[in-house]
Amino acid sequence: MIFSRIHFATLLIAAAAASMPAAAQLASKPGAVVTTPHVRAELIAHAHDGVAPGSPVWVGLQITHQPEWHTYWKNAGDSGLPTEMTWTLPAGVSTGEIAWPVPEKIPVGNLANYGYENTVLLPVPLEVSTLYKPPMALGGSTPAMDIQLKASWLVCRKECIPEEGTFSLSLPLQGSTALHKAEFDTAQAAQPQPLAQPGAVEVDGHNIKVRLDGLPAAAQGKTLGFFPETPEVIRTAAVSGKDWTQSWQGGTWTATIPLADQRSASPTVMPVVVALAEADRQAGQPIAWRAESPVTGNWPTTAAPRAEVSPALQAALTANAANAARPAELPAPSSTTFVAALLGALIGGLLLNLMPCVFPILAIKVLGFARQAGNDSAHRRAGLAYTGGVMLSFLALGGAMLALRAAGAGLGWGFQLQSPGVVAALAALFTLIGLNLAGVFEFGRAAPSSICSAQAKHPLANDFLSGVLAVVIASPCTAPFMGASLGFAISLPAAQALLLFAALGFGLALPYLAASFVPAVARLLPKPGPWMHTLRRLLAFPMFATVAWLVWVLGQQSGIDGAGTLLALLVCMAAIVWAFTLRGRTRIVIAAVMIAFTAVLTAAIGRNVLQVVEPARLASTDGTGQPQRWQPWSAERVAELSGAGQPVFIDFTAAWCVTCQYNKKSTLADAQVLADFDAKKVAMLRADWTRRDPAITAALTALGRSGVPVYVLQAPGKPPVVLTEILGKDEVRAAIAAL
Repeated sequence: MIFSRIHFATLLIAAAAASMPAAAQLASKPGAVVTTPHVRAELIAHAHDGVAPGSPVWVGLQITHQPEWHTYWKNAGDSGLPTEMTWTLPAGVSTGEIAWPVPEKIPVGNLANYGYENTVLLPVPLEVSTLYKPPMALGGSTPAMDIQLKASWLVCRKECIPEEGTFSLSLPLQGSTALHKAEFDTAQAAQPQPLAQPGAVEVDGHNIKVRLDGLPAAAQGKTLGFFPETPEVIRTAAVSGKDWTQSWQGGTWTATIPLADQRSASPTVMPVVVALAEADRQAGQPIAWRAESPVTGNWPTTAAPRAEVSPALQAALTANAANAARPAELPAPSSTTFVAALLGALIGGLLLNLMPCVFPILAIKVLGFARQAGNDSAHRRAGLAYTGGVMLSFLALGGAMLALRAAGAGLGWGFQLQSPGVVAALAALFTLIGLNLAGVFEFGRAAPSSICSAQAKHPLANDFLSGVLAVVIASPCTAPFMGASLGFAISLPAAQALLLFAALGFGLALPYLAASFVPAVARLLPKPGPWMHTLRRLLAFPMFATVAWLVWVLGQQSGIDGAGTLLALLVCMAAIVWAFTLRGRTRIVIAAVMIAFTAVLTAAIGRNVLQVVEPARLASTDGTGQPQRWQPWSAERVAELSGAGQPVFIDFTAAWCVTCQYNKKSTLADAQVLADFDAKKVAMLRADWTRRDPAITAALTALGRSGVPVYVLQAPGKPPVVLTEILGKDEVRAAIAAL
């Protein structure tokens, strides 16, 4: 009975920890805010006079960009895509067009785009007709209109990432909704004002001559920016005063602007916008004007094909189009391929038992064998319960990953460890397990008697939950054969993909299951005795070592403040656990003081644990001024090096990946391997997946992988070579020699 109560509480926590990351994401219903690594998008509304037919009602998508990132105007320029919105509204309610604010011109090399940086609001008017029937208010609640939005946008820096989000908002029908009045006022001020006269556009050879009349006195004599709403007509990157000219004749503005070398449009009417420069804008005054100008003259013929977008954008758009064109039900792979994938998953699960992540749980199971010495029936039941816990946990984790990927999230194996909250929860879990193994507390003394008696009546719960714990512990590791099988799983229909996850779980549980049905295995162990208590205490130290590693992982995600805060809270948790082992009034007083202190500390600095800091960039040089061996990965850097004819080695890694850290400290630090890299002038790039990174996720998916580690050696003009998860020195040297 001693062992049966040792881990019951911590195994319950393990079960909760295993389900927490998936549940937290799957249970989150669409709200008003969607946050990605590059933008924060929020659905907001403004209804000063409430919601009623004839009353002005505005909704809008407010996008706050990370520094250096931007999204696009209705005419994106030389590359890009405008933000798109699809609304779901009650009957009798419709939307108008997006009231696009004036964009800015964003140079990109020898190209230029029209878009928005920092924060922009894209307002949309709602039209409420007399056919709209307000919902009935229940229980005294305020009636509201439910608004849903599905938006997609392309966010770019040097690389481009297609993103999307689903938003929902309940807009009160009565009273004034004016919380975001300032944002809508700012967006309204950035709207181009219509000109009373349409102006004119004349095609003159390979230029257009634009004439606008009726511009206000505040604009006359100023240098204006020119933004055509029709894409692919003018040379977007042309510079005013150098490539095109503008002038004033009284209140008439004229400009001569070159046509695009690979023009694809020949409009008969050109909607155009002109805008004051930032320095000439005055608060409360219009900053831009719009006209729909008729076009005269003959457009020159265009023999050349249309201009191509940038390579980074083309790759993103191609991937996005492939995803959009993929049918809901994927064709089944050949039976031979699927059987091979199942076998690979089974072998990968078997080899996962050899990974350092799983050693502690295997040692705990050895204690379980010794406890049940001589009881063959109990061995078999325990083996089956453990296998059930492992397989169901793998199915739950795999199902969550597949569901979230289907919803558009860029996730892979070990995705839960990309969340600082999950890492902190696992650190707390392993701290509790370590304290229990070290004998600081016993579950039987702290839990209610009803729970203890229920556990005594159902001892198989321990074995089932130890299977759950095994999966929780194993998630940071990737064994050989696992990468290819999991990468293949994400391209399969859901039923077949889950079979691969089940095979992986069965492989992990198979050694213990087989041993439970072979009585000779149990007879090899010593008889129960004092050695069990010694081993139990010894097993506490691997658990504490795991906590130290998890704190280090959190430090990579949340910085030194996050790691320090987690350590302080873990010490407080340990003190609370110890306080509950005391007796009498002392227990109540000390426990109450420690709980209060922990609550105050959590309120004061607890947010440090969940914050996400920008990853530290790899230094360009080492301490001696020599170039640093490892460079940060980006698709652009790979393309640049490949274009220069230089081979590239890419290490897809993560701080929470134990296998990655082992390879980094062994094979990738070997002097002979590094000398071979230098001899072949191989550029070494490191793609850090510690945090979620859609670009890295897309690159892994393109390689047929869904987790790390992945090692790729790529030579110009040759297909990439994907190496095994457990890197061997000879394997790497042979691949380098083959360049």
